[in-house]
Amino acid sequence: MDEDLPARLAAVRDRIAGACAAAGRDPGEVRLLLAVKTQPVSAILAALGAGADLLGHNRAQELEATGPALDAPGVPRHEMHFIGRLQTNKVNQVLRWATCVETVDSARLAERLDRAVAAGTGADGTPPGALDVLVQVNTSGEDTKSGVDPGGALALAALVGGLPHLRLGGLMTVGARSADPDVVRRSYDLLAEVRAAVLASGEPGTSGATELSMGMSGDLEPAVAAGATIVRVGTAVFGARDQGTR
Repeated sequence: MDEDLPARLAAVRDRIAGACAAAGRDPGEVRLLLAVKTQPVSAILAALGAGADLLGHNRAQELEATGPALDAPGVPRHEMHFIGRLQTNKVNQVLRWATCVETVDSARLAERLDRAVAAGTGADGTPPGALDVLVQVNTSGEDTKSGVDPGGALALAALVGGLPHLRLGGLMTVGARSADPDVVRRSYDLLAEVRAAVLASGEPGTSGATELSMGMSGDLEPAVAAGATIVRVGTAVFGARDQGTR
């Protein structure tokens, strides 16, 4: 076990609390999601043992590979979100383990998820419930990032809200990759503005779209200042990833 992991986790929680204090917010309004990309099961279990309760996987194959071990008896209760780009042919693979998909960025993906949830049944044959999803918005305008354009976010949110087997929980973005803090903050403020428009729209299924998943290890403070309710942190807790890992 990485003996420093609990201390790093505590330090990130302290950063979130400090950012909330600076923004005049209650720290209870912000959840910490641990991004576990490339992490071995042992590290993930150590994080859960240290008090983490919300995890996120970027890759369907890693989610599937770690799923059984994290679902075993005795493992602390937790939620698992999918936070990476989701190909439609990987939907069933992800739905087996994830309780929320944060990266819905097209009508095609939303409709595919809705059909997949509708086709599923519980172990006792009961009909499926709704899947929590977030609409991913590309607020930085960078070509390397996924997400619907801010101008199209309201229409996509309305479509998602109208699908019977999806529950729109809010919005997600990856902040601008910039050394200018004002540029980074603007990418987060824009997501908050899009959320306000979605909530004011009155479209069916959009009234609960309150979540803002934004901010990572290097920029969680401006994200919290802009209203983040979920921050996705990996390296600040687990250390730098092995760039050779695939």
